[in-house]
Amino acid sequence: MSDQWLSLLTDVGFPVAVTFYLLHRIETKLNTVIESIMFLSEKLTK
Repeated sequence: MSDQWLSLLTDVGFPVAVTFYLLHRIETKLNTVIESIMFLSEKLTK
């Protein structure tokens, strides 16, 4: 029974960790893009 849980954890745990890491990186880059767009719109309205 514990071998099944360990197998499930190793099969699912690594892809989940990689997914969360990539989502975090994408979120950071999206925040930068959003800030740049807001800054650009402020510059264009002035």
